[in-house]
Amino acid sequence: MDKIRDKSSVARSAALRPLPALIFSSRWLQLPLYIGLIIAQCVYVYLFLKELVHLVLHAADFTEMQIMLVVLGLIDVVMISNLLVMVIVGGYETFVSRLNLEGHPDQPEWLSHVNAGVLKVKLAMAIIGISSIHLLRTFIEAGFVGTARSTYTETGIILQTAIHSVFILSAIGIAYVDRLSSQSEGSHS
Repeated sequence: MDKIRDKSSVARSAALRPLPALIFSSRWLQLPLYIGLIIAQCVYVYLFLKELVHLVLHAADFTEMQIMLVVLGLIDVVMISNLLVMVIVGGYETFVSRLNLEGHPDQPEWLSHVNAGVLKVKLAMAIIGISSIHLLRTFIEAGFVGTARSTYTETGIILQTAIHSVFILSAIGIAYVDRLSSQSEGSHS
C-alpha cells in the first residue's frame, strides 16, 4: 500500500514539473529590462561626454561657481551610472542567472557576496549619494539669489532636505532589517 502511495505522489510530482519549470524560466523575462538599463547607461555616457565637452569649451568663461555646478552634474551622472551598474550586474546575478566571473580579474569585489539584501543596502546608499549631490547643487544654486539661476524657493529646499532625510532613514532601516535577517539566518544554520 505504501508503495502505491509513493508511486502516486511521484506521478503527481512529475505532472507538476512543467509548472515549476515555467515559473523558474520566467526569470528570463527580466532580460529585456536589463538590456534597457544598458541602453540607459549608454545615454548617461553620452550625457556625461556632452557636459564634459561643454565644461572644457567654456572653462575660460565660467566662474568658479559655474564650474563647480557642472562638475557636480558630472559626478551626479557618474553616481547614477554606478547605480545602473549595480542594478544591472547585481540584479542579473541575483535574479536571472550566474555570470560565472569567479577568478576573472575584473570581477567587482562586491559581486562575490551579493544577494537581494546586500543589493538593497547598496542601492539605498547609492540613492543617498545621488540625493546628496542634488541637494548640494540646490544649495549652491540657491546662492545665486537675484539671478536667473536661482529657481529654488525656501519651501522647495526644505522639501528636498526632508526627502533626503527620509532616504537616509530608509537606508538605515533597510540595513538594520538586513542585519537582523542575516543574524537570524546564521542562528538557524
